[in-house]
Amino acid sequence: MIRLTERALNDLPDPVRRPTYNRATLKPGIVHIGVGNFHRAHQAWYLQQLLQSGLDRDWAVIGAGVRRYDAKQRAKLLRQDCLSTLIELAPAHMSAEVIGSMIDYVPVEVGHQPLIHRLSDPAIRIVSLTVTEGGYYIEPATNTFHSSHPDIQRDIADMQHPCTAFGAIVAALKIRRDRNIGPLTCLSCDNLRNNGEALRYSIVSLARAVDPVLAEWIDSNCTFPNSMVDCIVPATGTHELSLPRLFGIDDAVPVTHENYRQWVIEDQFCAGRPDWGRVGVTFTDRVHDYETMKIRMLNAGHQILANCGEILSVDTIDECMGHPHIFGFFREVLHREIIPHVEPVPDMSPHSYFALLVKRFSNSAVSDTTRRVAFDGSARHTEFIMPIIRDRLKCRASVQGLALAEALWARMCLGTREDGSTIEPNDPHWDALLGAAEAARKRPRAWLEQPEIYHDLASAAPFVTAFENWLNKIFSEGCRAALEHYTSA
Repeated sequence: MIRLTERALNDLPDPVRRPTYNRATLKPGIVHIGVGNFHRAHQAWYLQQLLQSGLDRDWAVIGAGVRRYDAKQRAKLLRQDCLSTLIELAPAHMSAEVIGSMIDYVPVEVGHQPLIHRLSDPAIRIVSLTVTEGGYYIEPATNTFHSSHPDIQRDIADMQHPCTAFGAIVAALKIRRDRNIGPLTCLSCDNLRNNGEALRYSIVSLARAVDPVLAEWIDSNCTFPNSMVDCIVPATGTHELSLPRLFGIDDAVPVTHENYRQWVIEDQFCAGRPDWGRVGVTFTDRVHDYETMKIRMLNAGHQILANCGEILSVDTIDECMGHPHIFGFFREVLHREIIPHVEPVPDMSPHSYFALLVKRFSNSAVSDTTRRVAFDGSARHTEFIMPIIRDRLKCRASVQGLALAEALWARMCLGTREDGSTIEPNDPHWDALLGAAEAARKRPRAWLEQPEIYHDLASAAPFVTAFENWLNKIFSEGCRAALEHYTSA
């Protein structure tokens, strides 16, 4: 077994793809905040393909983070020279590739001085982020900046020693302005509608709270391209940790991923960018259409499958696709209530995309867990499903299937499956969700009285009535009966 390090790259078995470029000659151009599995399977992979072609040697990635988890991740990655093994899980085969496009990882410290210093370096021209859908300090119900959040209040009180990633970016941009270094492109890689606009709003709003002149400079000079990212990347557990060993590699932080990825970006980079278009990235001014198709069909569809799976003790997404009741509901609600609100994109109709999703979700090699997909439903339902409900209500169309999806989420948040087993806490707001779900046993509308989630939908009569009827049916007859009733209607 070969421990993964720079010195050991030439000793890896032949089937393993590895960097063919000299990593010692790479220069940094990007700081990426949030070096989780997705970044390493997606953005880092695209950059590696350019480096393998002898291009863009001055765009290597410096990793960064702001959480306690990030410090642990940094230590593991530095022990193996920031290399990661990617295990591609196709239905009929498995392959391995070592990714070397990240060359360093910023120390994770209180006050984030090392991160601010790196972001102030003239060599850095892009700061990219994967901080999850709920990490932008935007109130989902009102779509306004959460300036009263304790983290944001701490940043406002001491912007020289911030606690958030956004605070560190604002502090670094102040240095860059004051020293005439120039602006940065701030690139969100999260599954968030209009993610670039959301990132601009959060950063400019935070800056405005401490220095309105700086906020205006950031808004006028920095760019925040919208992007759509897509690749199914399971969480790393015991099974995933064992897979590199099948290739003779000892890797403490491997990543598994499906045999599909997509990246669509607006070409708005104020300080240059890698030539990602050479390796399959799509640059377009129609990001919103790609984003809508992906978020409404893949991300919303994931929630529909995972909540059912948790209630019915179905462990993985591919198993959900093989479950007649769960798949039937997924198929019908997408065709009846979601696809009508999705526009085609070049080379892909919504119906073709549905067929692609069936193939991807059914990939048993991936074994993506329902628990991972159902995580943080308070952010994901708000971001992925509520906008479709609002669109349906605006055109006076049925919301029966989407109301059932919300009722299933409420039932899941009771914290028990129908077989009596426990669903462990799986949301940053789990206690509040659990309390609302308990109250909804006797009064289903109590679930909708969570203004930070449902806002105006709590008073939308067609949705409320459908939700109450479905939740009562789930409590009285069970999940399968509710799913059968919807699909047979």
